Amino acid sequence: MMNKTTNEVLLQVENLQVSFFTPKGEVKAVNDIHYTLHYNEIMGIVGESGSGKTVEAFTLMGLLAPNGKIKEGRALFEGRDLLKFSEKEYINFRGKEAGIIFQNPMTSLNPVYTIGKQLKEVLFLHNKKIQKSEAEARVLDMLRQVGINQPEKRMKQYPHELSGGMRQRIMIAMGIINHPKLLIADEPTTALDVTIQAQILDLIRNIQKKTGMAVIFITHNLGVVAEICDKVTVMYAGHIVEQGKVRDVFYYTRHPYTRGLLESMPSLLTDTKEPLAMIQGSPVNLLELPEGCPFADRCKHCMEKCKRQKPPQTQFEEGHIAYCWLNHR
Repeated sequence: MMNKTTNEVLLQVENLQVSFFTPKGEVKAVNDIHYTLHYNEIMGIVGESGSGKTVEAFTLMGLLAPNGKIKEGRALFEGRDLLKFSEKEYINFRGKEAGIIFQNPMTSLNPVYTIGKQLKEVLFLHNKKIQKSEAEARVLDMLRQVGINQPEKRMKQYPHELSGGMRQRIMIAMGIINHPKLLIADEPTTALDVTIQAQILDLIRNIQKKTGMAVIFITHNLGVVAEICDKVTVMYAGHIVEQGKVRDVFYYTRHPYTRGLLESMPSLLTDTKEPLAMIQGSPVNLLELPEGCPFADRCKHCMEKCKRQKPPQTQFEEGHIAYCWLNHR
């Protein structure tokens, strides 16, 4: 367990810009991203598909696709810039200091290796001196911690023999078996039914409280953010549009896109005969980002200067920021 407090910074991301170079041109996937993540903190990153939230996380882990390029920025992890890591440094970093849970465990787990072998490999990679008996004991203990029944039996099974919920628990076990300081969870509940989703969220939150690690939780679901996160970063077209403590962003919303996401969420109080609110229009083309606010063409409050100038940052309550010209009238 880490003896760190939420006042201590684990990760500082500054002015991160990432593009993909394709035959059609430059796709500006991440634009000027910045945030601070503390120990013992869970931060949600939320937005539609294509908003850049997964690209940003994969960049931190050194998993950027070959046609991707970091154009600018820093990502200071305990003072070390991750963006300057060599591949060897990343191999030592991934799985030991930072773990990751991918969206689809079936494609992330090796189908020809048993569960036990895959978990033990993660231990052996970062601890050459660990004995086989100790590794087996660690794996069994970790499987119990993530709520896997009959762990001795599960160790000998292959991924296709387990349910979706079990496979996701295996991915969580794999991500935290070396007690990382940071866990990145990339939409880990998307393919699961509602009951299993709730169990996985409880599991991540309980492990986070027990170990003190920080978590970046990537999702498109604001209900999940409300359930598990301390603060939230809302992204649109590779840009941050709003950021702050969950309470402030949900109850004192300062950007029309965030408000649209909140209004599109179903509620127990919603009249089932009434259609859910929708954000009109289509996401912006990342090959041709507009000069002004990227959300301008879909915003019902759009003014002329929204199309011409990018909105500046506005600071509200402590740590609550937004980028919208409505805050400057």
